[in-house]
Amino acid sequence: MLTIGELASYAGVTVRAVRHYHAKGLLPEPERDHSGYRRYGADAVVELIRIRTLAEAGVPLARVRELLRAGEEEFAAAIADIDRRLRAEIRERQRHRERIARLTSGDGLALPSDVVEYLDRLRALGVDERIVQAERDGWIPLAARSPERVPGWMARKREQLDDPRLAGFYLTLSQALDRTDDDPRLVELADRLAAYLTRMADERGEEYVDDTGIDSPLARLMDTLAFEVVPPARRLIALLEQRGWTGWTRLERVPPDQRPS
Repeated sequence: MLTIGELASYAGVTVRAVRHYHAKGLLPEPERDHSGYRRYGADAVVELIRIRTLAEAGVPLARVRELLRAGEEEFAAAIADIDRRLRAEIRERQRHRERIARLTSGDGLALPSDVVEYLDRLRALGVDERIVQAERDGWIPLAARSPERVPGWMARKREQLDDPRLAGFYLTLSQALDRTDDDPRLVELADRLAAYLTRMADERGEEYVDDTGIDSPLARLMDTLAFEVVPPARRLIALLEQRGWTGWTRLERVPPDQRPS
């Protein structure tokens, strides 16, 4: 026979917990022996371990009491339900762990992995971090709005970056970030970029130049984000419009009769 302290030790709980389970009616409280001590048998150890296990699994004590009195079939079904809930909680906690881990991974917190790879490729090319940030800030709402289209967009972006001319545009813009609006490199960049866009549109169709298909309000939001981070972009867009193209996020041809002088 065991004392209350020995019972608690064998079951892996405290004496206080044993007394609490007595008070809640979960564990029968034996009569005192002639020495004034309560003595517990092996069955009390088994019962206490069952109580502890259910309680640690998050089962309310009121429900624990019901399960201890349930028949074998009902008890087994309840245990299966508890197991399903625990497995769901484990999966959710794993997702939390992954999200917490991404807090240290910068762009990966809010963007799909293929967008992160694209941004890293820009960095590897030597593109200024401010331009990379503008790209990132634009991709966050775009990926949130149309996640199913991101793989296709990224495939197009990777293909375009394989063209040294487009990579050169990024590098030229990087060099012009700290220049004034009248910097001749912006004019040169606008000339080259307009010629490149026109050639792509003529060879592959205008949908190749811009196939995002996003609505105007979102495009304006993304343009604003870009202009805040890369101020020369606003001037570049004005220069492009004179050369037949308009837009930053969503590129469109400007008819000759509508181009600013």
